[in-house]
Amino acid sequence: MVKIVGENNSLLNRFIYELRDVTVQSDAMRFRRNLERIGEIFAYELSRELNYKSTSVQTPLGIAEMKLPSDKIVVASILRAGLPMHHGMLNYFDGAENAFISAYRKYSKDGTFKIQFEHLSCPIVTGKVLIIADPMLATGASMVLAYKAIIERGIPLHTHIVSIIASKEGVEYTRRNLPQKNVSIWLGAVDDEMTVKSYIVPGLGDAGDLAYGAKE
Repeated sequence: MVKIVGENNSLLNRFIYELRDVTVQSDAMRFRRNLERIGEIFAYELSRELNYKSTSVQTPLGIAEMKLPSDKIVVASILRAGLPMHHGMLNYFDGAENAFISAYRKYSKDGTFKIQFEHLSCPIVTGKVLIIADPMLATGASMVLAYKAIIERGIPLHTHIVSIIASKEGVEYTRRNLPQKNVSIWLGAVDDEMTVKSYIVPGLGDAGDLAYGAKE
């Protein structure tokens, strides 16, 4: 399943607008906060797909019957741009376990690059709901690499891939290289093009640099 949440009118589009806006991007704290708020929105949206069980709660005046999520959740993010989204999701999934993937683009002199995987910190994911967050889904290579590294710790009950802006090419690559069952892709918007250096157009630029400052 691929669900483009931004196709429906909601506050999500306001936050994506500000992420894209060059006049707002100069405020790194606001950029990070918008990533966090979008993480919260995605957490709420995908919570509709979780399993629920009935439980009762004692109130001052009686007992209320409620349905609460019953899945064990692991929230994973690709460093470093995924951290604010990760925090936003934890605001809602506050009992979740956590995973962190260190992967980056390693460029050659000719301008081509490969995804360099360095480190994974992750609990066992067998039978749990896995959420992998990364603001940008450009080529899709980082996301696929992250998923394959995590499932070495077991097979999740269901995996939710969450990105704010994706390229059409990245969506198709991710769909082709991940299982067809028990994987959902949640997106804010899908852009048509990428540059020769695989940056999404119109996109928003380098999310990691905008959130935390330029890297060498």
